[in-house]
Amino acid sequence: QVQLVESGGGSVQAGGSLRLSCAASGGTISSATMGWFRQAPGKEREFVGGIRRSGSTYCADSVKDRFAISRDNAKNTVYLQMNSLKSEDTAIYYCAADWNSGLAPRTTNAFDYWGQGTQVTVSS
Repeated sequence: QVQLVESGGGSVQAGGSLRLSCAASGGTISSATMGWFRQAPGKEREFVGGIRRSGSTYCADSVKDRFAISRDNAKNTVYLQMNSLKSEDTAIYYCAADWNSGLAPRTTNAFDYWGQGTQVTVSS
C-alpha cells in the first residue's frame, strides 16, 4: 500500500525558508512523477511543482524563482525547498504521486496518491 508522509511545515516570517519532505513507502519515487500542491483557505488546490522520473523538475510560474524540488532515491523522499517566502505562500502543502502517466502533469486528477498535508504559515 502506497503511503506519502509530508513533514517540515511550520511558521516562518516573510523572507524566510522552509524545506518540506515527502517520504514514500509502498512505491519507488524514481518510477513516478512526484508533485507538490498547496491549498490556501477558501481556495482550490493548486500545483506548485513536480519532479519527473528522469529527475528533471518543473514548477509553477508563481514560485519557480523561489522554490526548488529535489529527491533522494536512497531515502525514497522528495523535497520542496522554499525560499523568500511570502504571506501568500501560506497554505497546506501536499505531496502527490503519479506512477501511471510518465508525463509532467499539473492537475490534481493526474495524481493517484496523496499525503495528508503539512501546514505552512508565513507571517509578514
